[in-house]
Order: sequence, then C-alpha cells, then structure tokens
Amino acid sequence: MRIKFVAATVALALGWPGLAAKAEVSDGVVKIGVLTDMSGVYSDITGKGSVLATRMAIDDCLAAECAGMTIETVSADHQNKADVASVIAREWIDQQKVDVLADMSNASLQLALPPLLKEKNRVGLFPGGTARLTGDACQPDHIVQWMWDTYVQVSGVANALTKPGSKWYLVTANYALGHQLEADTKTLVTAKGGNYLGSVRHAFPATELSSQLLTAQGSGADIIALANAGGDTIAGIKTARDFGVGQGAQKLVAFFMTVMDVKSVGLQGAQGTVLTEGFYWNLDDRTRAFSERFKAKNGTVPSAIHAGIYSAVRHYLKAVAAVKSDDAKAVIAKMREIPIEDDVVRNAKLREDGRMVHDFYVFQVKKPEESKGDWDFYNLVATIPGDQAFRSLADGACPALKK
Repeated sequence: MRIKFVAATVALALGWPGLAAKAEVSDGVVKIGVLTDMSGVYSDITGKGSVLATRMAIDDCLAAECAGMTIETVSADHQNKADVASVIAREWIDQQKVDVLADMSNASLQLALPPLLKEKNRVGLFPGGTARLTGDACQPDHIVQWMWDTYVQVSGVANALTKPGSKWYLVTANYALGHQLEADTKTLVTAKGGNYLGSVRHAFPATELSSQLLTAQGSGADIIALANAGGDTIAGIKTARDFGVGQGAQKLVAFFMTVMDVKSVGLQGAQGTVLTEGFYWNLDDRTRAFSERFKAKNGTVPSAIHAGIYSAVRHYLKAVAAVKSDDAKAVIAKMREIPIEDDVVRNAKLREDGRMVHDFYVFQVKKPEESKGDWDFYNLVATIPGDQAFRSLADGACPALKK
C-alpha cells in the first residue's frame, strides 16, 4: 500500500508545498534493492562494487536534490539464477517495500524480472544486458537500460573491423547473453558485407575453453570474437594467447571485456584485444575524479557496470525528488525529461523505449610498455555518438510503444 508522509519536517526539507498532504513517496522512504552477483563469475564487475556505486549515488543526491529525503538500500546475491532473483525481488517488494531494483546483470534473470516490475508498479535500473530489454521484452514505464546492451557491445567493434568479405567466428557462452551477442553479430556483420561463419558454444560458467578456441582458430576466420563475459572472457583470453589465437593475421575481439578482466589477464596476455565500453575510468578529468572516489573505498577503479549503476541511481533519485513521488511511471517520465548530467556519461538522453543513449567508445588494450601506471590499460580508437552506436528506436520495435 502506498501511504503519504506524516512528517511535516521531511516535507519541508524536500521543499514540497502543502507539507505531508502533498507527498506521495511510499512509506516515507525510497528503498533501493541491489540485486547482484556477490560470488560468481561477474562478482568483480558487479557485486560489492555495485552496492558501493549505489551508496555513492545516494550520498551525492542527499547532498543536493535529495536533501531531507530518507533513502535506504538492501542487497542480495542472485547467484546468476533467474528463480533465485525472482524470489528475492518479490520478497523485497512485498515484504520490505522496495521501490526500485538495480544491477541484475545477468541476461537470463533480466528477462524474468520485467513482468514482476510491471505487476508491482516498480522500477528496474539495468546498467546493461540483453538488448531484448528495449526490444520484445520492453516495459518502458518500468525499466531503463543505462550503460550498455548486447547490440552496442557488438556494433562498435563490428562496424570498426568489418570490411566486405571479412570472416567472423564466435566463441559463445551458452545462455541468453551469448545467444543475443550471436544474433546481433550476425545481423551487424552481414549488413556491413562481412561473412558470419558461425560459432562454437561453451557451458556457463566455463571450466575449460581449449577445444572451443582451437575450433575457432581452425575456422578460417579473420576475426574471432568472445561472446561471453566475466570469468569466461578471462579464461578465453588466456587460452587464446596460449594457442596463439589472435596473433598475426587473425584478430581477437572481446565483446564484453572490462578493466578488471585486463587486470586479471595482464597486459602481456591481453595486449591488442579490441573491445567496446561505455565508460573508462581514464577517459577524461570527470571520469578520473569519479573513479578516484570509488577506488578510495573499493580498492579498484569502477567497471562500466559500477559506473552505470551510479549514473542510473543518481538520475532516478533526481527524478523522484523532482516529481515528489516514487510512482514508477511518473518517475521514469521525469527521467526522460530532465537532462542526464554526471561524471560518468556524455551526450546522454533516455529514449521512449527505456534505452539510455550516450557516447560509446572503441578501445584497444595497450602493450605493456605503453601503460603509464596501474589500471592504465586502453588506447582510445574511436568515439561513437550514441545515435550511431545503439540500435535505433525503430529497429528495437518495442511492442509497448505501438499501443
């Protein structure tokens, strides 16, 4: 049940007219649930860093637009299982009055949650994941996808590397994320005149990738791409280097490689790998300032997911403060209306389908001798304007926008 504030002091602190009678934040509290991977293959790029990013966004908003508001967080490990995530999310909403879910960075569980968010009139802040969240599975009054998706992770590299006749072959994680990366690669590569030769799939999480990399190496492809993430990408890069994959004429691409992955592999092993990211800590003065704050508390620079969670939560809270409500539809409408301005993203806007469009980047991992210090891993190859990087609104074909 949604109830009105009873504390006049809180209403005054928020600058809301008419004291408590006008306020409509449920239970007088904005409650954020961080549903993340605390122990699995994505824990380095999500996990406790996602919780920290959420708290940083809350602190920054409380020092500005959200002054006087009561904002709380809860967090849990979804174990990369859709059924576990669904149970936790429903319990949070029904029993703990959680207003918004954040992170949920696993494609399989992402597709299980939008119906629940719609049913319960809640908001989901997805920093990335399957492009289906703004396609056939879209719920634009309830979910936003902030930093990346499977389409943009492919498009930057595919558009940069594909020439007429270029041959691509994928090593793919056998679950929703990998399947969507495959589909997007085939579409984008063939549209550029390239040849999609096929793929070999591996279990998630992977325990061994030798046979898959040898198959890819023998495919005759010009470009071998790892359509996986987290620990699977790390294993793929290490195995590829052991077998000489990606050296010489063949290029090695990682669709979802992060600075944490490079740190784990080392520059000697990761050098030359081409990737796309929506955020890099060392991109400019503002990203460096944000990242230094994060690193001081976490011990590492933020991943793109961490940065995306910060940006999404910060913007969500600005919208709550502006509309004086945590009603999902009202808040997301305001999120589309107000400018997106922070230390994380550039030239950003939230589209009608829930996709946040912003500048995206193609990087190449540096050679060891090029690095100027710890975490200095990337050379910038290209900056892609958001309207060119992300799938178009028309091509996404969000069914909810046709009604």
